[in-house]
Amino acid sequence: MNVPSLALTFALSAGICAAADAAEITIKPVTIPEMKAVYGQIQPRISVAARARLSGTVADLRVTEGDIVKAGDVIAEIKDDKLDFQIKAIDAQLLGLQASLKDARAELDRAERLVRSGATSTQRFDQLRTQTDVITNQIGTAEAQRSVIVQQSAEGAVIAPSDGRVVSVPATKDAVAMAGETIAEIASGGFFLRLAVPERHAQDLRQGSPIRIDAAGTPLTGTLAKIYPLIDGGRVTADVEVENLDTQFVGGRVLVELPVGQRQAILVPADAITTHAGVDFVTVKETDGTVQRAVLAGEPVESEGKPAVEILSGLVEGDILVTP
Repeated sequence: MNVPSLALTFALSAGICAAADAAEITIKPVTIPEMKAVYGQIQPRISVAARARLSGTVADLRVTEGDIVKAGDVIAEIKDDKLDFQIKAIDAQLLGLQASLKDARAELDRAERLVRSGATSTQRFDQLRTQTDVITNQIGTAEAQRSVIVQQSAEGAVIAPSDGRVVSVPATKDAVAMAGETIAEIASGGFFLRLAVPERHAQDLRQGSPIRIDAAGTPLTGTLAKIYPLIDGGRVTADVEVENLDTQFVGGRVLVELPVGQRQAILVPADAITTHAGVDFVTVKETDGTVQRAVLAGEPVESEGKPAVEILSGLVEGDILVTP
């Protein structure tokens, strides 16, 4: 991975003074960030569990790892046969109560006619009316109980709580699941990179710093979004916001370079270096003319889209570099 783009300014204020015709450059060290290569792990912003609301057998499992789901999608069905038997029992009870109610109403109508003709007492009529009301209330109670059981049966559908990607499915079809048990884990809310940085670099981390990322050979840029205050196992946890991050593999590791300090370096334009027999040379002006001086080149950098190279040895402050 290339070192992140660094400011290379050929002016006195930036540390490199150019001649009037820009063919000669007076070398002066410039400040560049010190980079630390670490691995970041792709993590979901939110990890939610789709849980069973009903104890029973997993009759249908509709998702597997890697599937994309929407909030409200039914991802599994849990069946409890006892609920069906309870519904049938209540249905039979309702049939008996409705038959009893029919007879009680018939008796009540007959008693009402007899009361008007004086053939029976008002007390008997009141008893029959109370009996009818009791049966009506019993029917209402049974219907409410049936509604509760029907609702419990409907809760056998396991619902995706949010949009996202299914990362794990610990349940299996035809297995027994208890209420509250996790059927699937869903990663949602986007993804970020989580870093574990050695604690010796903790004081050098700055929230908002630009980060360079090598995602399987694809260069990306990110921002150091959050630094956690807890040091665990000698490492500081930090999160990096990245756009266009490949989230095919949640938990995958990505190489990251982040700034952990600053140092002085000598930079020259990339076209000022020539290579002969595997040795790098630059042209340096001396009192009696120009000479080719061997240098040890470091990592290439960029400045405003122009290539440059760090010189590790061979040049010192004050040397005059002659460019093509």
